[in-house]
Parts: sequence; C-alpha cells; structure tokens
Amino acid sequence: MAAVVVLGLDPGSRVTGFGVVAEVSGQARLVEAGTIRTGTGDMAARLGVIYSRVAAVIERHTPVEAAIENVFVDKNAASALKLGQARGAAMAACAVAGLSVAGYEPSKVKKSLVGAGAADKKQVAFMVARVLGVKNPDWAVDASDALAVAVCHLNERRFRKMAGLS
Repeated sequence: MAAVVVLGLDPGSRVTGFGVVAEVSGQARLVEAGTIRTGTGDMAARLGVIYSRVAAVIERHTPVEAAIENVFVDKNAASALKLGQARGAAMAACAVAGLSVAGYEPSKVKKSLVGAGAADKKQVAFMVARVLGVKNPDWAVDASDALAVAVCHLNERRFRKMAGLS
C-alpha cells in the first residue's frame, strides 16, 4: 500500500510551522517538521517568503493533500488580518501545486489528538510525538502544531473513508 503524505501548516506572519507526515496502513510517521521564519520586514516580502518556502517543502516531499489551521480571531483585528494573509500565502502555494487544502479549527485539532478541545500546547506536542513515534522531539511549538494539523487531517481522512463520505 502506498503512503499517503500530508502537509500540515500552522500559519503565522512571523513564524509559520510546517509538518509533513506519511501514513501507511494507519501508521503515521514523521517525514519533516520545521518553521518558516519571515523576520519583521515588509509584509509583502514576508508573504513571499511563506509562499516560496511552502512551495519548496511541497516540491521536496510531494504531499497528496494539505491541511491548515483556521484563523483564530481575537480582539485584535490587525493581528487577525496579518494571520489571514499568512494563511493565504501558504494556501496559494498549495493551490499552485495542485493540492486540496482542508482547514481545521484549533479546537478540532486538539480534540482529535488529545480528546479535549481546550488542551494546552504541551499536551498536543506530547501526543503528536506519541502518534509519530518520536522520542524527545526537538521541534518548535509551531512545527508541533503543524504536525498536529496533519495528524488531525489523516484521522479525518480515515474517518471519512470508513463512513463512505469520500
């Protein structure tokens, strides 16, 4: 059976996490995890960095699908707008590569891995490492969140297939 490779993304205007996970016969394994750091310069340049580096990850690993965390809207509209722009740059790189992109609410991602939608980042990181069989992970929080999105997507994908929805 061929591996299903999924790219998970945790967008941010300064730091975007990415995680590539491959699944064979229900067993997920880590392919690559990291962060895309854009610095503090011009927003257009930062979005260009996100786009080009996500495109490079896609080219390296040829995922079949992508999953991205939905924008969490708080009281600060300017932050939400920047986050949305970063998310758009990452999604555009996926779309140009021909990948479908599924969006997940942060609470759904947490619930999928931990069983509780209000789990903290340490709990999520712990479960991501367990699911992927990684001992002593040294990835950044943003990369861990991106891996969580990828694992959530694989869980959802499996569920939809079993339920005859895809």
